[in-house]
Amino acid sequence: MISLFTTAVPDDRGSCATRLAIGVGLFIAGVVGLAMIVIPTASMSPGILNVAGGLRCTGETAADQAESSGYAEDSIPANYLEIYREVGEEKGLPWNVLAGIGQVESKHGRWEGPGITEGHNDWGAAGPMQFGSLDGSAAGNSWGGEPVMDADDRPDEGYGQDGNGDGVVSVYDPADAIPAAADYLIAHGAKEDMRQAVFGYNHAWWYVDDVMGWAETYADGDFDTSGSIETAVNCEVNEDGIPVGRAPNEAAQAVVDWAMDQRGKPYIWGGVGPTGYDCSGLLYKAYESIGVSIPRVSQDQWNFGPRVPAGEEQPGDFVFFDVQRPGEPPGPGHVAMVIGDGLMVEAWCTNCGPIATREYDDPSRADVLGFTRPLEHPDVQAQLETRG
Repeated sequence: MISLFTTAVPDDRGSCATRLAIGVGLFIAGVVGLAMIVIPTASMSPGILNVAGGLRCTGETAADQAESSGYAEDSIPANYLEIYREVGEEKGLPWNVLAGIGQVESKHGRWEGPGITEGHNDWGAAGPMQFGSLDGSAAGNSWGGEPVMDADDRPDEGYGQDGNGDGVVSVYDPADAIPAAADYLIAHGAKEDMRQAVFGYNHAWWYVDDVMGWAETYADGDFDTSGSIETAVNCEVNEDGIPVGRAPNEAAQAVVDWAMDQRGKPYIWGGVGPTGYDCSGLLYKAYESIGVSIPRVSQDQWNFGPRVPAGEEQPGDFVFFDVQRPGEPPGPGHVAMVIGDGLMVEAWCTNCGPIATREYDDPSRADVLGFTRPLEHPDVQAQLETRG
């Protein structure tokens, strides 16, 4: 496939409501909220997993492995099913997501199109997991080296590997290609956000939906895609065991605690709760929780200020991203709340997972435009004094 080996860059665009969209967004949020199933944070199972900014929780590192559904047992070739399960256990990824990719890419090696058992397709991809393995092709050569090569000749670059120890690295051998696909997903953030990692495998959200749909079909019951979004939702300490989100004063602590309590709820465009929020709506309601009114949308929140120099931000401050779009008011289109240790709590976007704790100085994200400290705005100070 063309996009298989391009680096995935999460897209912050469309993540916040604008002035023109607020009315429509609030209506949609209300309608969607009636049917929305909120992710229950108490049911999640975090692992010992270092993710954004060094969050750490105790537990198991591996993703939960679902039992095989009857359909999976009947429809996936026995040798493929065994490899999917073994690789899933070894790599700490859900085996059924790997199987979903195998189904969409090649029907588990049974598709009769070009490049499955020999050669390449029109874009230079090959094998049951459709790895790019042709120099100069649209898919590139992320396999590394030749499609079939001696294990001793495998270059340092690329994901190709001798998964079954037979001395040969073959893109056409599922025992080699499936663990390579697992490593590719891990390298593209599967332990943080499985949907985003699958998007990195093929840059199309219909593809992600297709893969995850097959993954659900192959699982007997529910399954967790990975541990790290759960970790970002649930963890309360950093990698040194020190609590995150410790604010310098009572008011800042209150807004941080309120925002952190919303983790696990979905992003809803235009949403201001209680079932879900967009990025600026989360912050707006956090400040409303202490009886303070601030602007509703990110552009106005940015102008509200006051600005804080980078490196002096503290829990309760806002971090803004350089996401701007034609037709919208000037200013940043995405915002989150600083909670300390280089971390923020945010409602990112519809396809980016639930409200969670993430790192804001992340090279895969839009550039940080700056920080503000609403609690030091004169209007906010006056509201706090009136509240007593």
